[in-house]
Amino acid sequence: MTFRLANQVWPDLARRRPLVLLPLGSCEQHGPHLPLDTDTAVASEVAERTVVRLAGEVDVLVAPAQPYGASGEHEGFPGTVSVGHDALRLLVIEIGRSLLRWADRLLVVNGHGGNLVSLAEAVTGLRGEGRDAAWWPCLPPGPGADAHAGRTETSMMLRLRYAAVRAEQAVAGPTDPVHLLMDRLVAESVRGVSPSGVLGDPAGASASEGERLLDRMADRLAEDIRAWRVGERGRLGPPAGKPAAAPAGSGR
Repeated sequence: MTFRLANQVWPDLARRRPLVLLPLGSCEQHGPHLPLDTDTAVASEVAERTVVRLAGEVDVLVAPAQPYGASGEHEGFPGTVSVGHDALRLLVIEIGRSLLRWADRLLVVNGHGGNLVSLAEAVTGLRGEGRDAAWWPCLPPGPGADAHAGRTETSMMLRLRYAAVRAEQAVAGPTDPVHLLMDRLVAESVRGVSPSGVLGDPAGASASEGERLLDRMADRLAEDIRAWRVGERGRLGPPAGKPAAAPAGSGR
């Protein structure tokens, strides 16, 4: 599709200064029922839906997604692949420095909360070098969004990749708000808190709910891009409340 950076040839970009969206996800466990690339799939979908909303308004491309992030908190489960915070921070900085030689702006669309520390530091560093970079979190709107592999993410993956969701294997994990679990998550990592890897309850998930969640995130991201207000930590958009903290892990 024409809005994907990977489908361009260099002359397509010779006279353009686009905004580039970089979906950033993870390869990590999402319970016994969701695929390892859930965060990457969500971030990519939100970015692509946003481009459609901005057609004719903003010159925007979606870069190939970065599928590995800082997922040390999930390394107690097979399948998780974490590059750690130091590597992720350097990766985002180097992508930004290279990409912004020809692009006008870079926006990292983040699908994994564990990336936020290194992502914010990387974007802040890029902005300190005079580069117009920002990041935006894929936070489903409204109260009750669970922390990991619960109803919210299960609904979105039922919409995006129904065949990859093993609904018969879905189980509930701790349903306490993540801030109440944080001390245990820091001390014990996710596996110590939830043997299944789920933080929340997938019960009641549906593809129709997933469609609504994805659409609302894309609507909000499009609005934030139009306004292009970047906060002190490099986050795009109005300070609509502090995002829920991501589970802490091994510190990688």
